[in-house]
Amino acid sequence: MTVFNVLAPVFLLIALGAVLQHTHFVSASFLREANKVTYWLGLPALLFSQLATSLHAADDARPMLHTLLGATALVLVVAYLAAWLLRLHNARIGTFVQGAFRGNLAYVGLPIVFSLPDTPTASGLSIRASAVVALAPMLVLYNVIGVTVLIVSQHTLSRAVIKPLLKQLATTPPLLATLAGFAWALTGLPLPTTVAMSFDWLGQMALPLALLGIGGALAQTNAVQGWKIPAAAAFVKTFVSPVIGYFIGRRLGLAGMELAVVLVFLACPTAGISYTMATQLKGDEPLASGTILFSTFMAIVSLSLALTFI
Repeated sequence: MTVFNVLAPVFLLIALGAVLQHTHFVSASFLREANKVTYWLGLPALLFSQLATSLHAADDARPMLHTLLGATALVLVVAYLAAWLLRLHNARIGTFVQGAFRGNLAYVGLPIVFSLPDTPTASGLSIRASAVVALAPMLVLYNVIGVTVLIVSQHTLSRAVIKPLLKQLATTPPLLATLAGFAWALTGLPLPTTVAMSFDWLGQMALPLALLGIGGALAQTNAVQGWKIPAAAAFVKTFVSPVIGYFIGRRLGLAGMELAVVLVFLACPTAGISYTMATQLKGDEPLASGTILFSTFMAIVSLSLALTFI
């Protein structure tokens, strides 16, 4: 399977979403509603079903998770250093840092992983199950850090941060599905066949709808003025992050498909929800949208490089 065959369907669906929105083939609200279905139903169903049936082998995905955690920690350091060198102030710092570390793992990373052959890893767990098991804690971490850096860039870290942070976590369906999947797996009970099949169908629906939604959102993104700063954040996200992950992953013994999946996650473009959070938490909206735009185009190159490790 060539890199082109893996990435082309992902970016063609993103392009199709942009065309549908730009030509008004669908109403302005259609892709937003489709994204809502994905966010509230499709992605949670996918996460829950994968975790509920695979968590018993979570230890097998530990090197992948540790690589993602280590790379994220170092990228945060690099992002704050870059923000200091660029002389950013106040809300721009939080928006820059969030765009530089928060990848679109669920809506871009997972479709790419699920387009790969579901081969067993060295430990025996399938590559898709390993990816979801490693991904789930990162969704929690991304939300916690994302909210924190945005708030801290405007206020000092205090008890005032806790309330909006908990509110964000409590109203995020993928996170709730992750916790539910963990809880079900701990019971040791198999999922009823009808439930498993229904969740599987919802999960299959989620990934293409998510890609169409990303394209529609990009079609509505205004041209970026002062492109250097969002481009810098996008570069850290799509190139610096996977390079750091490569060295950590090799150090932890990752190779082949497992290393490629981790690098795909780290090379993903900035998550679209980072714009939503920037608007809700009074961040820099043009910087957030510009980072998403630039990182999406840069990710074509970085994801291609990541997949060469298969």
